[in-house]
Order: sequence, then C-alpha cells, then structure tokens
Amino acid sequence: MYHLRLKGDHYEMGVKRGRIFEKGRIFFPLRLDGFQLEYGKQSEKVLRAFFPEVCEEIRGVSDTIGADYLQFASWMLCMGCCMYNLDKNVPFEIRGCTAFAFEQNGTLLYGRNNDLPPYLREGSKSEIYAPNNGNRFQITTSSFINGEEGLNEHGLVVAMTFVMTDPGKIQAGFNSCFLVRYLLEKAGCTEQAVSLLMDLPVASNCNILLADKGGRMAVAECTPGVKNIREAEHFCNGKILCTVNGFTSDAMKTYDDGKGNDYHSAKRYQVVMDSFARGLMEGDSVEAVKRLLQGRYGFMCQYEDEPDFETVWSSIFDLKSLVVYRAEGDPRKKKFVTDRRLCDRKM
Repeated sequence: MYHLRLKGDHYEMGVKRGRIFEKGRIFFPLRLDGFQLEYGKQSEKVLRAFFPEVCEEIRGVSDTIGADYLQFASWMLCMGCCMYNLDKNVPFEIRGCTAFAFEQNGTLLYGRNNDLPPYLREGSKSEIYAPNNGNRFQITTSSFINGEEGLNEHGLVVAMTFVMTDPGKIQAGFNSCFLVRYLLEKAGCTEQAVSLLMDLPVASNCNILLADKGGRMAVAECTPGVKNIREAEHFCNGKILCTVNGFTSDAMKTYDDGKGNDYHSAKRYQVVMDSFARGLMEGDSVEAVKRLLQGRYGFMCQYEDEPDFETVWSSIFDLKSLVVYRAEGDPRKKKFVTDRRLCDRKM
C-alpha cells in the first residue's frame, strides 16, 4: 500500500501524482464503450458543477501523463458504477466490503474490511490530503483521487459500500467513490454531510456511511432516483450502524439488482450486529474490532471458496483521537499498524 501526502492547489496535486505515475511507468486501460463514454462525459459535467476543484486535480494527472482529459475523467467516473465489460476494463465490478460505526461507553470507532480482487491490493493507497480551501483528511482507496473510505480533521468518517445496479438504471452523476471524496473535503459533521449528499446527483446504487465524533451517525442508501437515511440501532451500552453490499431498509430492497450475488452480505451484516448484541465488543474496543474484522466472531473475511477475491485491507478509525489502525491485507495474516498522520499537523 502506498502512503502519499498531497497539499495545496488541486491541479498541482494532480501534477504531483501524474509525475509519480510517469516515474513508475504506470499506464491506464482507457477502453470505454459508447455508453460508458457518454455516461462519463455527462457525469463530468455534473462533477464539475459541484466539485470543480477535483476536476482540476484529474486534469493535472491527465496533462502530466499525456492522456485526454475527458476520456480519463470518464474512465474514473465509470469506476464502481458501470465497468461491466470485465474482460476489457479494470477495476472489475466485483466488490464486497463491510463497514460499521459504533458508540460504546464513550468510545467512537469505525471499522471496515475492504474486499476486492487481490490484484488491487498492491496498488491500494492511504493518503493524507490538505487541499486549499478544504478539510484536511485521510482517504483509503484502491484507485486514486476518489476513495472507499476516509476520516477528516473534524472527526467525520465517510465510507461507501457497493450495491449492484442494472446498467439501464445508471444516470449521470457522482459515483460512490467521488461521493466519499467530496464529503470528506467539504463536510464537518454527519448532519452537514447528509445535507450536502441530498443535493448531489448519484449515478448508481450505493450505501454511504457517515459518523462523526459527536456520535451522530447514519447510512444513506442511495439510488439514482431515491435516497433513504437509515439510523443507528441501540444496544445495551451504545449504538451500532452497519452497511454491506445491499440495501438493509425494507423500502429500498426493491432497488437492489444484486439478486443475492453479493459475497455473503447478509451473513456479514448479521455477524456485526450479533457481536454487539451478544456483548462480544466489551473491554478494549479496538482489540474487539480487530477480532471482529478477522472473522473470529463469524464470517467476515473468510473468502477461501471465492476465486480471486479477498480482504485487501482492514481499517479502524478512532473518531475522537483521529488515530487509524490498518492491516494492509487479510487481517488474519497482517498486523494492524497504528497510523497517526492525520493527528500530525505537519505535511
């Protein structure tokens, strides 16, 4: 996993990343069919209307590596949304992921297993951003510029989980990973993040988990036409909110096009919720979350029967201290390492 620090002007941050790609001789398979290219072009207009700074960051990369900006931006906006021609494009549209946040006895933690094809493990990144006129934040990603999860300087967590969408239902808008980036950079608390999210056009189905250091948390179950806010559930010593790769609310299940092909989502969700109900998370909360993510309380990362699929990283965020604990690979095999970069004001 790469650990990069970026600060300042968005275009210049893109140039810095582009130079890293050039030095590493990293190339991108920008093969898009007609639908994907048209979707990408229309989505770039939406992205530019709401988040022009990030478009300039993308342009900084494309200018530096000599790629066509609009095609490059379109490719990025297809990620996690409509990369359905799997033999020609990466990343593949198969992804698991379990994300949860909880408050217990004054502790506020977030945990996640990020489940993907293993070839994405080595290129994954944990990056610190300090953009001009935006929040300072840490983002973890199997891509770049956008991401699957993050924590900002205000103690706000934003995380996505993938939900399958029929290609015919996809609309121009933000994909889930750009939603994560936008809210980390722009919002200071869960309430503000929900308000901003409600105004954003969403391209395809996804869940967006939000939690802040004040204990406010929610999951936004999103489709291109409907957004539903799901609240935390209470247990004896606190509250818990979990999201996987489907919609949990009864009213939203009809929009889920996964048809059960979701890498044991229901099982993973139930293991998380049961762990709190059974009191397994008492004591040292960080150690308890590690055990949960390692699958010691039930199925979480045990993908031995799934070809070319595994947990490529696991994360724990302390919302109050801004300390991050991360296992860079299967958490049963890799140790959780403490990361204090977000606490450190130096860049």
